[in-house]
This record gives sequence, structure tokens and C-alpha cells, in this order.
Amino acid sequence: MNNESSSEHSWPAPADGPSIRLDAFVRRCLPHLSLREVQRAIGEGSFWINARRGKKGARLDAGDIVSFRGPRHWLAPAPLPRADLAVIIRYEDESVLALDKPPGMATHGFSGRETASLANFLAAARPALRGVGQSRWEPGLVNRLDRGTSGLVLAAKDQDSFDDLRSQSRRGLVKKKYWALVCGKTEDRGVIDVPLMHDSRDRKKMTTLGKANKRERPPRSWSAATRFRRRAWSQGFSLLEVEIERGVTHQIRVHLQAAGHPLVGDPLYGAGRPDPFGLERQFLHAGSLEFRHPKGGRKMRVESPLPEDLKKVLERLKMSF
Repeated sequence: MNNESSSEHSWPAPADGPSIRLDAFVRRCLPHLSLREVQRAIGEGSFWINARRGKKGARLDAGDIVSFRGPRHWLAPAPLPRADLAVIIRYEDESVLALDKPPGMATHGFSGRETASLANFLAAARPALRGVGQSRWEPGLVNRLDRGTSGLVLAAKDQDSFDDLRSQSRRGLVKKKYWALVCGKTEDRGVIDVPLMHDSRDRKKMTTLGKANKRERPPRSWSAATRFRRRAWSQGFSLLEVEIERGVTHQIRVHLQAAGHPLVGDPLYGAGRPDPFGLERQFLHAGSLEFRHPKGGRKMRVESPLPEDLKKVLERLKMSF
């Protein structure tokens, strides 16, 4: 399927009943897309009403014809296979798969628009994972990493294994350890135990729940604890070994920034500090995962070595770990 080509499909508006918004109607016709993705496609001009470009709030009446005139990736019901993506498999058996996600790669997308994610790799390399998990866009994926974070992502190869591993994760039984380089000299060790919530000023960001609001926690906030140990210190930077259990979106990045020690190179939470090493991504690597095997319960540990771009930074700082 060529993402750059276009295809035309048409659907008649309901002949009876009240009028319906264009975005709601498209969502009904293409249920594999979220409302947000539907609205994005409409905003790109992919859907037309009769002979006019549609707007998400437009209402349809009986006799109207909605036409799709956009890139075909919007029609894809699952991640498109990409066999050429470079992803290392660190561990695999009949139930579990541990992948080493390179920096710059998304874990998954929310539509066929994303063509270079870990999910696209799995669609080509392990097509049997299609249908495993809780979303068609995340085939078997148990955890996620931000696009700029490298390291281990766990996938299950059947639904029972997925359910077991997700249960372990919710109960804090999946131990995740990271390497992080931060600005400033931290304490030798510490715990940052502050709930997180979406930033009302910027939907791309998370923020800590202020102390004044802890007694009346908003409905959309999550408990989160980040443990760290300083392993090295040089030239104004601290190398941390970080451990989390359940994991909340951007947890390590937000917690360390809130503690006054933003990650080196973090484009979102770096507090406007320049990237002195030209990383073009945050210095954060998921180096190990510990969990109980879903079939038999034996203790598992998978490791990922530090990528070359991060090794070079530590060499410049003359840090050993």
C-alpha cells in the first residue's frame, strides 16, 4: 500500500434520523480511527461533502455524499508492515518478545499515518501478533517508550501472555531500569514520589500535581514514584540509574525536571537549556526489564547496552559506570 497515493471512497449520509456531524459520521464509517485521527484527516482535506471540502463540525443531511480523497494510510485498519526497519530482538521465546527500540522511532502510531514505528516492524517481522493486546495499533506491546528514548520494549505473542504481563505491570511487578544523564549534581540517591497529570497549558506535556492540590486530586492524575542512584558526576552533569515500576507518560523526564535536574537534550522538559552534546534527543535509555515469565512464572531479566550516541557523551565527560 503506497502512502503517497490516494483513493476515493464514498458513503451516503443516513436517509432517516437527525443530521450528524461529519467527524462522527466518518468515525462510524472508519471505526479503526480515533476521533482525534478522524479530525486530523478532515483537517488535511481528506473528506469532502458532495463537491466541497468538509469541516469537522459540518452537519450532514439526507442525500449528502461523503467522499474520501486523501492518502490511503487513513484507510489502513492496522499498522502497515515495514520489513526494512532496523530493530534488534534481545530476547524471544514462544510467549515473549523483547525489542531494542532505537532513538527517533515511535513505539506505535494511532493510524496508518505512522509507517516507521516498532509496531510497523512487528507487523512485518511477527504478523501473528496482529490482534494481540488492547489496541490494533499496538500489536502485543506491553509497554511504551517515548520517541526520543531508546531501549527495551516488551511484547507478548498471545493474548493470555499479554494479559499476564499487563497485570504484572499494573501491580508494579515489572521492574524497569534506565540510564539518565541530567544537569547538575544530584543527591547520591533519592525517590521522587509526586503524582502526575496532563499539563492544561500544553496537551503534549505532563506536569506534577502541585502540593496545594494533593488533597483534592483531579480525576485525571496518576501516582508515580521514580527512584534514582547517582553513578557518576563530571563537569556539571550526573549519570543516574533510574528505576520505575508502573510507569506514567513522561514520568522520568517530568520528575527529574521538577527536581531541578532536567535530562540532557530533552526537547520538551529541558527548561530551554541548550544541548551541549548535539544529541537531538533526551539522554534516556531503558537498559533492563525484569518480570515473571507468563508461562511458568520463572524470573526473567533482559538487558540492552547503552547506544553509541550516549556512550560518546559519557566518553567526553570521562564517566565510567
